[in-house]
Amino acid sequence: MYDLTLLAIIWVGVFAASYAAHHTRLTPVLWYLFFGAAMVNLGLLPMHMPEFIVDFSELGIIVIMFALGFEENTGNFLSSIKRSWGIAFFGALIPFIVAYFSTLYFWGDENMSLLCGLAMTATAVSLTMVSLKTEGLSNTPAATGIMTSAVLDDIASLALVAIMVPLAAGEATVSIGGIGMVMGKAVLFFILITIIGGWLFPASEGWVARIPIIGHFNLRQVLAMARGEYTVLALLLVAVLVAILAHHFGFHPAVGAYMAGLVIKREYFEFHQHRNIDFHNQAKQIIDNVAFSWIGPVFFVTLGTKLVFDLQVFTSVLPYALLLFVGLFIGQILSASLAARYTGSFDWPASWMIGFGMLGRAELAFVVMDIAYVQHNIMNTEAFYTLMFTAFLLNVSVPLTIRWWKQKFKEHVPAESLSGIT
Repeated sequence: MYDLTLLAIIWVGVFAASYAAHHTRLTPVLWYLFFGAAMVNLGLLPMHMPEFIVDFSELGIIVIMFALGFEENTGNFLSSIKRSWGIAFFGALIPFIVAYFSTLYFWGDENMSLLCGLAMTATAVSLTMVSLKTEGLSNTPAATGIMTSAVLDDIASLALVAIMVPLAAGEATVSIGGIGMVMGKAVLFFILITIIGGWLFPASEGWVARIPIIGHFNLRQVLAMARGEYTVLALLLVAVLVAILAHHFGFHPAVGAYMAGLVIKREYFEFHQHRNIDFHNQAKQIIDNVAFSWIGPVFFVTLGTKLVFDLQVFTSVLPYALLLFVGLFIGQILSASLAARYTGSFDWPASWMIGFGMLGRAELAFVVMDIAYVQHNIMNTEAFYTLMFTAFLLNVSVPLTIRWWKQKFKEHVPAESLSGIT
């Protein structure tokens, strides 16, 4: 019962965070992070979560990203890739340079600085997308630009991990074949997603219908089972399966879940029309409730528990963390915003929103820190906690800056792109 007790404590924190968010007019994500940090430092939650909680929180971010992809229009996403390459490139390059040279100045270790730079490179898109969702901005072109940039960043970051970790660890020299393998897996993953969305889900239509076994499959038939009573279960199964597929290709499962939601079309829900039920809208409401009310928040509370307060370490690294935070805050916003404006042709309000939305650091940062600090002992304790505090400050900045900029931003966004802005 220990694991369930921890889950109950986390859910109490979710209730408290939601109450605080309602009365402070701040996004719940900020309070989820705060209560996670508070509970771990008060001893209510352990520093190292049991496997059940880790997996449950992973399911939370999978469902969140699936819900966000489920809302997005596939055509908008694909067209946004052309506009987002500059945001992904410059929005990653400048933070890497800032983190690399800052940590090199602090500790003088080139190998450690390489991995510090890598840890601070890629955006925690889940945090940003949930913050945008809370503010009713998740369907805007700026939100799509952030998501596509983050996907491109994820691909580049996988390649950089393959290159930099062997270099920093002093292991074998970098292999051209190894880098090619990483890039090849990324391309193959997106080809598979295209096949799933373009041919497998509507398989009983067109030329695919002539293929034995596969030709009899159609996602609409699965969603319509038992008068539509298993529609949500079928959708969640698709989300988890594609997330697992993404994981095996080296991506974060959240990327796979988002892509799964992206390729599911509204036309798949046109069944049992005699019941006068909008199954697409019904499924969306249920999935949103699961994602943003009771499973998804567990991910952010658990993320907050990674900030363990140690007074001696805190006082020693605080100046480093503040300097690094200021450098990354300015560098990330300027690089992503200017790239959005001049390479993506976004207007200035959307460009600044993209800059704010690229501030978060989570999944890749903690993976790299684990590799450098725990597995290879490349990173010292001071550097580890400096990055932890910096990532926490950047994550807190995301909902605050988005909330602050929302009023200015929404004045330049078409009304049909806004969903419930207050």
